[in-house]
Amino acid sequence: MHDYTKADLDPQTRGMLDFAARLTRDPGSMKKEHVDALKALGLSDGQVLSTVLITCRFNFFNRLANGLGVELE
Repeated sequence: MHDYTKADLDPQTRGMLDFAARLTRDPGSMKKEHVDALKALGLSDGQVLSTVLITCRFNFFNRLANGLGVELE
């Protein structure tokens, strides 16, 4: 539940999560080839966009909460 890399996932889901992890950890390293890899897995432009937007939004809210010292139970 806490480490998707150990889960039995289909290639599309694994690819999206790998992409999201890379975008989170090293956003400056993202290139068109990473988007192309998602498309090669069968994701549409809309699905790629959704993956990017969800990742960005999640990271934004985490950084906002961290910056304000919010602690979750």
